[in-house]
Formats: sequence, C-alpha cells, structure tokens
Amino acid sequence: RLLPALASEAAGRPERRSSGRPAPFCCYDLDDLDVAWLELVNHEFRQMALPELDELTMECVLVELESACEEKMRQAIETEEGLGIEYDEDVVCDVCRSPEGEDGNEMVFCDKCNVCVHQACYGILKVPRGNWLCRTCALGVQPKCLLCPKRGGALKPTRSGTKWVHVSCALWIPEVSIGCPEKMEPITKVSHIPASRWALSCSLCREHTGTCIQCSMPSCIVAFHVTCAFDHSLEMRTILAENDEVRFKSFCLEHSCTASNSAPGLAGVSNGNHGLPVTKGAQAEKVSLRKQKLQELEDEFYRLVDPREVADNLELPVFQVDFLYQFWKLKRKSNFNRPLVTLKRDEVDNLAQQEQDVLYRRLKLFTHLRQDLERVRNLCYMVTRREKMKHTLCDLQEKIFHLQIQLLEEDIAG
Repeated sequence: RLLPALASEAAGRPERRSSGRPAPFCCYDLDDLDVAWLELVNHEFRQMALPELDELTMECVLVELESACEEKMRQAIETEEGLGIEYDEDVVCDVCRSPEGEDGNEMVFCDKCNVCVHQACYGILKVPRGNWLCRTCALGVQPKCLLCPKRGGALKPTRSGTKWVHVSCALWIPEVSIGCPEKMEPITKVSHIPASRWALSCSLCREHTGTCIQCSMPSCIVAFHVTCAFDHSLEMRTILAENDEVRFKSFCLEHSCTASNSAPGLAGVSNGNHGLPVTKGAQAEKVSLRKQKLQELEDEFYRLVDPREVADNLELPVFQVDFLYQFWKLKRKSNFNRPLVTLKRDEVDNLAQQEQDVLYRRLKLFTHLRQDLERVRNLCYMVTRREKMKHTLCDLQEKIFHLQIQLLEEDIAG
C-alpha cells in the first residue's frame, strides 16, 4: 500500500542531482527523536507558509551531510600540516619493527590510534580505501594485553573475544599460537603457557604482570616482556632456519651489544630494531600533537560542511537544509561527535560477523555446559535414589536378623 504513495510523492518532487561522490555510507533510518523533531519543524513551516519536509528528504540530507563531512575531514587530514601521516624513517611496524614496506605488503596506519602495521603482520587481506581502523578502534574498546602491561598497539582477540593480546607477544612467546595466519587471529593456546613463565618478573619495567621471555644467551635467565624489550631497543632477532622454520632469539640489555657484534656472522638473521635511533620523546610528542589536532578537528566537524553546497547538490531550499544542518550538528554533538551514519566497510562487516561467531561459540559452550549440568543433576538423583534403596534394604536385613535372634533365644529357652 505504501508503494503507490511513495511513487506519487517522488513524482511530485523534483529529481535531485547526485553530489558526484561515491556513497560510502549506509542508508539512514529515522528514529523516534528524528520523527518528533520533524513534526515540530513542519508545524513551524505551516505557520510560516513554507513547504514541509518529508522523511525521505530528511534522510537524504543527513546522509549527504555525513558524506560531505567525511570527505572534507579526509581532505584536511591529507593536506593540512601536522594532521597527515608523513613518512618518517623512525616509523616502524608495531609487530615486526621493520620500517620498510613492499608491494602487496604495505604499511597501514590506523586513523584513530595511529598504530602502524604491515598487511601481513596484522592480517589485512586488502588495503582499504579511505580510512582504516585497527580491531580495537573499530570496536571502540581500549583493552589491556593479557601477556604484558602495555596498552594500545597492534592487538588481536583470543577465541573468547573478550581478551586481547599483542600480535608481537603472541609471536615471541613460544607456547602461544595464532589460529588463522592469514588473518593473524584469533590468538590461541594462551592456557598452554606454564606457571613458571607467568611467575617471571620483567627486569625492565619491574612489573609482575603478564608473561615474560628470557635471554637467549646460554646461562642467562634475565626475563623481560616482549613489548618492553622493543621499547628499550633490545636485540630481537628472527632467524630463518634451513627447514624454513622461524626461530626467535632475544637478548637482555647486557648481552644485546655482544649479540649485535656477532650478528654479521649469522645467515638469515633479521634484527627487530634495524638500528633505528631512539627518538621516543620526539615521536611521542609528535603523536600527541597530531592526536590533539585531530580531536580539535572532530570537535569542530560542523565547520567543514557548508549547508548551501548541500542544498545545491540536492536541489533543495537553503532554509530546509539549514534547519537539518542545525539538527544534525546538535544530534552529533550529543552522540560525542560520532557519525550518525555507519560507513560501508568490509572490515566493519567482517568484525560484526566475527563478533556474531564469538557469541555463537559462547552460546554453544553454554548449551554444552547446561547439558553437562543436567547430566550431573540426573546422576545425583540416581545416586540419592540408590542410597535410599540401600538404606531400606539395610533396615529390612536388620529386622530379619533380630527376628532370627528372637527365634534362636526361644529355642534355647524351650
């Protein structure tokens, strides 16, 4: 019944031009707040003898505003100084600590936390167009690594989906493995880490959390976290053996100089630090300044959009678009400056599918647990019933015994 009405409304309205941009957003559906606001605005328009707004027009304008804001923000990040990711020799992959990329294995930066990873190191099957978010930023969480005290970085979830581990920690700790090497997730076999490794204390951060690795030099038992070793520029090597087996060699602060002097004599050795100068203070200051500028840009998102341009693109009256612009600005501010329309990203779809898979596995686990508990309940009921029958049988045997004693006493007395 709605199709003829929509067709007649569409025939009565002028055809709108496209803005020429690809549609990176999903369709927007009005909620109760939008409908209530639209009724109030249409009431004011009727009092001022102005044409009313319909729901379809409101949805189109909100999508166009979000699309224009996204495009202008991307242009600002690419053009304005201090916002973009300039090439820096000190920028390395958060997983392998290599500063070099190659065709088919590009270095990708998260547009929110600024973490840098290779495609293969983080399991990015294809380089996304436009913005890219790492797993934690895409889900809007800031978890702590299960194996080290460091927050942030290239994290991947475990099978449960509730705990997170650095990819570098998963690679360097021998007991841990990765379920799908192509996607570099989930992190598995964390439970196989022995208690002796959990009991080690890091010699660099002095924190007794997570698990540590030990120096590969014989007779040296100095322990340290994987991320702490990278942060303190310790000697971390990946050695390719003859049978294509990758071996990991790590050295403590004392033996790092000795190991680096003997490095030229080894074949197929890759140093995790690549001789990069230590400029942590300057790099941290640069990252902090960029985050501050990005935050200011996000706080003033509405300045990037001109309502008149949106009105010209959609061939709508400027006053209508201006009303919707003010509503869009207030609603987005109330939502902590988050976009009202979700992006069409394959990665986000994959994340949602993976979260559903995690929930399905947990539901399956709870189903098996309930079945096991039901079996235990039935077993307890059967054991209780057996013991009651045994108690009844013992009482009966006791009565028979007393009767036999009574008969014997009577025979002896006679």
